[in-house]
Amino acid sequence: MPTTSRRRFPVWLAWASALVIGGLAVGAVVMLGGGGGKARPPSTATAQIGDIAITVSALGKIGPKTYVDVGAQVSGQLDVVHVQIGERVEQGQLLAEIDPRVYESRVEADRARVDSLQAQLAERDAALALARTTHERNTSIAARGLIAKDLVDTSGATLKQAQAQLGSIRAQLREAQSTLDGDVASLSYAKVYAPIAGTVVSQTVLEGQTLNTNQTAPTLLRIADLQTMTVTAQVAEADIPRIVVGTPAYFSTLGQPDRRWRGTVRQLLPTPDIVNEVVLYKVLIDVGNEDGALLPDMTAQVFFTVAEASDAVTVPVNAIATQAGVSHVQVIGEDGAPQRREVQVGLRDRDRAQILSGLAAGERVVVPDAAVAATQQGTRGGFGMFGPRR
Repeated sequence: MPTTSRRRFPVWLAWASALVIGGLAVGAVVMLGGGGGKARPPSTATAQIGDIAITVSALGKIGPKTYVDVGAQVSGQLDVVHVQIGERVEQGQLLAEIDPRVYESRVEADRARVDSLQAQLAERDAALALARTTHERNTSIAARGLIAKDLVDTSGATLKQAQAQLGSIRAQLREAQSTLDGDVASLSYAKVYAPIAGTVVSQTVLEGQTLNTNQTAPTLLRIADLQTMTVTAQVAEADIPRIVVGTPAYFSTLGQPDRRWRGTVRQLLPTPDIVNEVVLYKVLIDVGNEDGALLPDMTAQVFFTVAEASDAVTVPVNAIATQAGVSHVQVIGEDGAPQRREVQVGLRDRDRAQILSGLAAGERVVVPDAAVAATQQGTRGGFGMFGPRR
């Protein structure tokens, strides 16, 4: 009869299990205050009066609120540019000049044609006066029967012909004058003037370059008013419902992270940008730039204040526990022992929470240690050291 051998539990696994259980026991003793049996006093914080704000953060780009791309309205070689990038210009200041010779010759030809037509007009006007006088005289003589009626008909036709010729010359003169006016305007466009006052922030063409305006107007310079800048922030679609026109905002730049510029939302653009399947909406904020510290294309870290409270009673957020929709804290009583007290919580940020009722400034509340707080946060709905926490 075969014998059945008993399966033996490995000795090393038994020792390992014992070590783990022992370590957990030691950890529990340490957390409860050590091996002396005396509980360690809980960590506390004092309820304080302060300001609290809920913000939505976003990245943005800084640019001038007002700018103009100055373009060329006529073709030709760019002869000279009178300004440099970064230079301040005034409205109406001469910026650049395009070779005017082609347009000057056109203007001279147009003026010569106008002069010629004006001379022809005077000639035809005189011919019309003569034809009218001749026809009137012939009509008067024919009425007395002194000349044949054919002569009256001939003079009448001559009068009508003179009138038509005069009308034709007048039409040609109007056309020539219109052409002259257009070419004079084109000649004036050979000099490019600043449409607004501001700073030259970019130049896209160089002296000697040929400009062609047959398809699109080439841009020569960009002039921007840097006294007022606009931050274009890209806000996630989940946060957009919390932001409206007039929402206060502040931002800092990479170069000056400790400085805050403040403004309000001017506009929310309805068309989104989709970046890597993330939907972002552009929000515009205007801010003054009197000292010139903000420059185009700077990166801004923007914070929108969607809710705030001043002179509020606040405590650390991890001092609050919630169960079944009811929030409470552990308040240190006069005897030094923690007592559970129900509170009404208002705004919360990452660090502190507003207490609307149930706690006064100056009272001390129990704040779980970092290790205990991490355990409570990881176990939603479990019980912490000082009571249930949701």
